[in-house]
Amino acid sequence: MRRVIGLGGVFFKARDPEKLYAWYEKHLGITRINPDAVIFRNKGDESGMTVWSIFPADTKYFEPSPAPLMLNYRVENLDALLDVLAAEGVFVDPKREEYEYGKFGWIMDPEGNRIELWEPKRDL
Repeated sequence: MRRVIGLGGVFFKARDPEKLYAWYEKHLGITRINPDAVIFRNKGDESGMTVWSIFPADTKYFEPSPAPLMLNYRVENLDALLDVLAAEGVFVDPKREEYEYGKFGWIMDPEGNRIELWEPKRDL
């Protein structure tokens, strides 16, 4: 079983997300497609997208990690991978979410960084 198949997203906290989005757009040309994120598409890969998003500094989304950054990795089979990781002793959050664009689960690395795992829908 393949584990990670790509980078699904980069999420970080900011005191003023709107101001920071404006800075990135002005200076680096990174423009939001929707109000909450920038989407980068990987040509030739139907599930190949990377989401780049700035969260408010007080977001609870990264908890229980105190880190100001969270990475999202794309995976092929979320449930099977989470079972394997749990068997290997990795902390696996029991929380799961599913949306029209895929399934999500979370783990923590040994340094306490929360990692989001995303199984995208095949038809994205």
